[in-house]
Amino acid sequence: MFQKKYWAASAFAFLFSFQTMAQGDPAWPGVFQKINTEVQTNSKAYSSLKTASEAIGHRMTGSPNGKKAEEFAYNLFKAYGFTDVRYQPFEVESWSRGSLTLQVGPNANQLQNIKAVSLAHSPVKANLTGQVVDMGNGLEADYQSRPDAVKGKIALVYLGVLPGSPEGTRSLHRSEKTALATKYGATGVIIINTVTGGTLLTGTASVTGKLIPIPAVCIGLEDGQNLKAQLQKAPLTAKIDMTNNSGKIKARNVIATLKGTSLPNEKVVVGGHLDSWDLASGAIDNGIGSFSVIDMARTFQALKLKPKRTIEFVMFMGEEEGLLGSEAYLEEAIKNKKLQQLAFMLNYDMTNDPKGYNASQESCRELFQSIGAIAAKIDTTFKNSFSSRAGLHSDHQPFMLHGIPTGGSSGGKLPKGAGDCYHADCDSFKLVDEQGLKNTVRFSSMLLYGIADANTIPARRLNDEETKAFLLQNNLKEPLKIAGEWRWND
Repeated sequence: MFQKKYWAASAFAFLFSFQTMAQGDPAWPGVFQKINTEVQTNSKAYSSLKTASEAIGHRMTGSPNGKKAEEFAYNLFKAYGFTDVRYQPFEVESWSRGSLTLQVGPNANQLQNIKAVSLAHSPVKANLTGQVVDMGNGLEADYQSRPDAVKGKIALVYLGVLPGSPEGTRSLHRSEKTALATKYGATGVIIINTVTGGTLLTGTASVTGKLIPIPAVCIGLEDGQNLKAQLQKAPLTAKIDMTNNSGKIKARNVIATLKGTSLPNEKVVVGGHLDSWDLASGAIDNGIGSFSVIDMARTFQALKLKPKRTIEFVMFMGEEEGLLGSEAYLEEAIKNKKLQQLAFMLNYDMTNDPKGYNASQESCRELFQSIGAIAAKIDTTFKNSFSSRAGLHSDHQPFMLHGIPTGGSSGGKLPKGAGDCYHADCDSFKLVDEQGLKNTVRFSSMLLYGIADANTIPARRLNDEETKAFLLQNNLKEPLKIAGEWRWND
């Protein structure tokens, strides 16, 4: 019995080793060990993010701080030895907050102030008073059951999925919930944050990155629960008085290119959004992602790594306002007839301390786990998990909608307390965990090298019908239709 188990285990080990070598290269273990040592010893991700957080602060697209962040990233790439670094300018409809007062009470003559924050792309001026209607999760089903409930009124909507909702209820992005409120005739929308302690969330309420027709605000969880309880007993009236600023501005992605050796016309894009909201420094969203990518670039240069494919390290701006930078990147690729060169896109958005890898296509499993097996041998805290999945609302989305395979590092957790500060004024550098950041850089650098150096990438670009089937399979039709990005007629 023991011999059978030993033989089976040995056979599995041999088979796994054979598969690993078939997918990879005998030189990879040595390269990955060098990556590990370099990052653990010399990583600059933590120190450069600290400098950016303290010297720049927030990195809102189109602001003076946003411009400083673009220049900071550009200079880091140059300092790390890149000779091919460029800005990719694009024009966007900017938005910045002005003043806001939210008051709620039993009628227009008995109103009390409630702490609130404007959601981005709300109108430049709004002053309205209206009855508040609790629309639960703010999903299509909530409106279909009461189609006229919010016409001429203000919708009260929960940001996520309310406790006690039917099993399997899927939430939507705040912008999609705002679009639904608008569709059903609401004059305004109040979104309740899911985090305790009165934390306020900002972020865009627009599915297009352009101004929306109704004011959208966020309030804290406790205030929201209180309003929902009051509405069970009697009607409530709300007054929203806000001003904001909007106009055309210019922003820039920052791109550093490492040319491939034998397959230079096949590109692997690895990116993260450099921009953040204006309420805090954006150290978690998305400093830990973008500065990990910059340090991956530093690592490749420090070790003089030369994989087969070209790598473009991209700092996207405008992600928070609606994926504007990544959309601009794809527009340029299409214009220059270089879309077919894009072989893979890795996205790092709030990635921290990964334990495995993910990809949009299941066909990546063997290659990714071959890479991960080497990483796990170097450090057993890396569990070499793999998941095949697809979602929206980050810079991989425009690539995915063009059929380009996407992925990244996954399976980790944010530093303690960081999740509650998502898009909030508490997103500061003190939340960053240095070793978690290093883990992102080293394990992701191994993945990046493996993809860029593999003889073939098992995932391929999907054609239009295959892309449609892929999006349907991943239940993405509804949010894409709400956003006006479902390009098929059915």
